[in-house]
Amino acid sequence: MTIVIYHHPDCGTSRNVLRIIEAAGYAPTVIEYLKTGWTRPQLLGLFAAAALTPRTALRETKSPAAEMGLLGPEVDDETLLAAMVSHPVLVNRPIVCTRKGVRLCRPSETVLDLLDRWPPGPLSKEDGTPLLDAEGRRVG
Repeated sequence: MTIVIYHHPDCGTSRNVLRIIEAAGYAPTVIEYLKTGWTRPQLLGLFAAAALTPRTALRETKSPAAEMGLLGPEVDDETLLAAMVSHPVLVNRPIVCTRKGVRLCRPSETVLDLLDRWPPGPLSKEDGTPLLDAEGRRVG
């Protein structure tokens, strides 16, 4: 299975998702989008595939969205897209693409729905929150 993850290594959720993918035995293509940036067509394609809008994909916390005046309901999708292309950090993460679909994987265990096989258990998030029990079943 081919897996692509749009990843931010300083984000705990993104690190958790990457760890889950790798623990399941996959070698994903990792795109550090803060380094590569985004294009408008790329974002439109990802958002359409993941059933997101620019508004629902906007990272509102730990980003400059508020300072840039992007949080108000009057801000249209074109303005948000332009801001996301100029400031890649505005896109929420991680976004994962597999043959099973494209998803914004928040919370991190959402990625399990995109995998053909899961990691062996037990598995926890980096903060210690359990994800899979000893038999490899979802916890919670």
